[in-house]
Amino acid sequence: MLIRRCAVLFVEPREDLDVDWAALFAGQGAIGATIQWVALAPHLGEEAIVDAAEVQALGAISLTLWQERATCESQFGAAVIARLLKQGLLLSDAPESAALRERDEVLRSQHWRPLSAALHMFSRWTDMRVDKGMQFPSFEELVDNYGTPPGPTVDRRNDGLSIALPQPERARLDDTLFQRYTNRNFDHSAVVPLATASRLLQRAFGSQGEKEMAPDAYVLKKLAPSAGGLHPTEVYVLAQRIEGIAPGLYHYQPVRHALEPLAEMAPSETEELALRMVADQDWFQPAPMLVVLVSRVERNFWKYRNHAKAYRALLLDAGHLSQTFYLLATEAGMPAFVTAAVNEIDIERALGLDPLKDMVIAVCGCGPASGAQNTVELHYEP
Repeated sequence: MLIRRCAVLFVEPREDLDVDWAALFAGQGAIGATIQWVALAPHLGEEAIVDAAEVQALGAISLTLWQERATCESQFGAAVIARLLKQGLLLSDAPESAALRERDEVLRSQHWRPLSAALHMFSRWTDMRVDKGMQFPSFEELVDNYGTPPGPTVDRRNDGLSIALPQPERARLDDTLFQRYTNRNFDHSAVVPLATASRLLQRAFGSQGEKEMAPDAYVLKKLAPSAGGLHPTEVYVLAQRIEGIAPGLYHYQPVRHALEPLAEMAPSETEELALRMVADQDWFQPAPMLVVLVSRVERNFWKYRNHAKAYRALLLDAGHLSQTFYLLATEAGMPAFVTAAVNEIDIERALGLDPLKDMVIAVCGCGPASGAQNTVELHYEP
């Protein structure tokens, strides 16, 4: 049997503090520390506990070259190798290792930067809810707990040499810019007109042109910038109340300007899914139109392979799109929102996505406001 190490692996010496009751009653220090090695392998998607002997083996076995299992066992011990194979930190060519080997091959084929892969896979949420500890404290509670926050601005020169700039003149875009705000009080019964939803999707995410850069290598022209002109962000729509569109999940096809049905749902099901998507932020849940921004990483990493800046470019791409969506919704007389506090794993399951290939970044939404102020909003006040 041949074995090798998984493609990407980080090992963290994690410390846990607890009360040492024996020491406390003996009149000694009451806090005890326990350190354990935690293996972070993105292809697994979950942490694994290892011991010092296993860490030593992982640091010596190649991630590229296949080696005889017997040779590694003679060096590190059969029990160590067996445990690492069972955990999926070592992979073998045996049939019983096929599923773990396939996940590792998927990771290798996407050309992730190792640190980016670990950050992505181990910062995803699932089933994060208020009743399970998810909290959104007010500013007053934050100040009570943490003290006064750092100031909203910083001065880099305090010697009177700053150059005062003239105030800008009003221009056509100003009305939309100043009217834009994050809505937290949606009308629970309002419907987004189909024409409005169509314009939002086409102008924010749709293709405005296509060009062949090399044989069978095409790029799209969109109204927001994208690293390398690659536009890797895919758009999925959770329709709750869009005129003429049945409630459910859809994929937006930007060239054909069409919604591809993925799952038709009852209104109660879309409400439950929307709340789960936004991690119990119930002020966003009633939005009649929710948009999930998902990076198709192979589109970006095809060019930017194992690149230190590629992951950042994916996040910026989604940021550009969300602001364009905001402004278009504002132009249509509807407020909007964007949040990265989402249950990525639940979204992946709902959409049938592989997190090694498709990176859920954020959820946007829009719809008419209720006119109430049940949740605090920040509006521009001239």
